[in-house]
Amino acid sequence: MKILFLVYHGFSEHSGISKKIHYQVKGLRENGHDVHLCYYDFDERGHSCRFVDGKLLKDYGKGKWAGLRQRMDYDCIYDYCVHNKIEFVYARCFMNANPWLIRFFKKLRKAGVKSVTEIPTYPYDQEFTCVSDWNMKLDLWMDKRYRCELYHQQNALVTFSDAEQIFGQRTIRISNGVDFDSIPLHHPSSLIPHPSSLHLIGVAEVHFWHGFDRLVAGLGEYYKQGGQLEVYFHIVGGVHPFYMTDMPQAPGFQTLIDKYGIHDKVIFHGTLFGDELTQVFNQCQFAIGSLARHRSGITVVKTLKNREYATRGLPFIYSEQDSDFDQQPYVIKAPADESPIDIQRIIDFVDHFQMKPEEIRKTVEHLAWKIQMQWVVDQL
Repeated sequence: MKILFLVYHGFSEHSGISKKIHYQVKGLRENGHDVHLCYYDFDERGHSCRFVDGKLLKDYGKGKWAGLRQRMDYDCIYDYCVHNKIEFVYARCFMNANPWLIRFFKKLRKAGVKSVTEIPTYPYDQEFTCVSDWNMKLDLWMDKRYRCELYHQQNALVTFSDAEQIFGQRTIRISNGVDFDSIPLHHPSSLIPHPSSLHLIGVAEVHFWHGFDRLVAGLGEYYKQGGQLEVYFHIVGGVHPFYMTDMPQAPGFQTLIDKYGIHDKVIFHGTLFGDELTQVFNQCQFAIGSLARHRSGITVVKTLKNREYATRGLPFIYSEQDSDFDQQPYVIKAPADESPIDIQRIIDFVDHFQMKPEEIRKTVEHLAWKIQMQWVVDQL
């Protein structure tokens, strides 16, 4: 099948979202499909442009009007699809529903081209409750106004939730996948009974719904109550200063660290990749998934991070509902509330944990992107 994978933004070498998109394209190609990647980015002159597979499709020029034109002009993509006999367009939601995008997908449908849009998280409106940027508020208002009409023009929505219908459209339910070639197996430095210390790792571009503050608060309570084992929390990823002090949704990291006097127990590594990231993983015995998805109104979600932890072969904790892992023996389910995480429970779990990393990894072989993306094609 000839497929156009449509993205409404550019890519970053170090972005988890960018990597995921490329792995999805790879998964489709591994199934024998002819896949082309269309995206919006800037060229070396600073011009707003659309590209397909790195080749220029449309140059919109420079300035604010160029950015506006690219949000209104999809004719170049339509012409590409028709000229190249594209059979299926897989788009990724960018909270950008508008009349011009509706017109584009309506034309595709009339031309016999099937289409779906992937909704990365659902529901997502509450993720923007603390946003002060008026442009983002306007984007959300536009999206709410036009999204039902937009998705009515498509064949389905792809979701990582259990929702059978979203915005009036049927869903194709898949799991976030993994690319086994890109994730090394965990080689723990100590997974032995009664270790002298316990190292926890949480990897994310941190937002309030990750709930890492619950882990920091739990660490503070553990030491406050006389905890003897040395427990450390390694946070890997970008942490905006906004999250260091108290906010409406959660206590700030620095506020909690100062309150409990645990400055040496919470380590902020910043963004790491490749061997540097693997080195920190190999220091750690247990991973931290999302602990506060309830803050953004989400109860069921299949996060990419849970799958990456399992692919490395590391046990982990999370608080949402995830049918791929809820019953797995290498998982701790935290309550979906604001209580501090029980650190002693994690210590006891690790103390008695016996599964090897390769055994954990084997349980997620069915989550390979090749399998997940082919399911979407089959459902059309």
